Amino acid sequence: MLKEKKAEIVSNLADDLSRSSIIIATNYQGLLAKQMAELRNALTRAGIGYHVVKNTLVYRAADQAGKPQLRDIIEGPVALAFGYEDIVNTARTLSQCIKSSALSLQIRGGLLGDRILLPEELASLANLPSKEVLISRLLGQLQAPVATLHNLLSFPLRGLVTVLQNKAQTASK
Repeated sequence: MLKEKKAEIVSNLADDLSRSSIIIATNYQGLLAKQMAELRNALTRAGIGYHVVKNTLVYRAADQAGKPQLRDIIEGPVALAFGYEDIVNTARTLSQCIKSSALSLQIRGGLLGDRILLPEELASLANLPSKEVLISRLLGQLQAPVATLHNLLSFPLRGLVTVLQNKAQTASK
């Protein structure tokens, strides 16, 4: 490759690395070109970038982007998935694409901020409920004490109303 072309690739990679909230490293050996294209299209629709990169260029880009920890998960032929927004969605989408297509792709690890994630951690991240489900569960948990307090405070009044109604019925007979 020409020196200028490599510098441009490193610059683009450094930009992707600095903008991404999560980076997931996978192998890509054994994939056919058609399978790779389908995987890229599925990930692109979800807002995830997926690039096959040379290790030396990634090392340079990682140093430029201030993410030298990325070197720890890059070994041998590697492709990187860049998640720019929702980290759980990135892990879930990549995991679902691998499972649904029965690809021979293997997740090697990830980088979340400055922390290296193991493949097992990425799998558990992919299995988390969606943001909406977590918010609704939190709201349910927050409402439970208020409902309990409401019942505790209104119970004596309901009892008083029941006693007065029984007295009124007894007096009217």
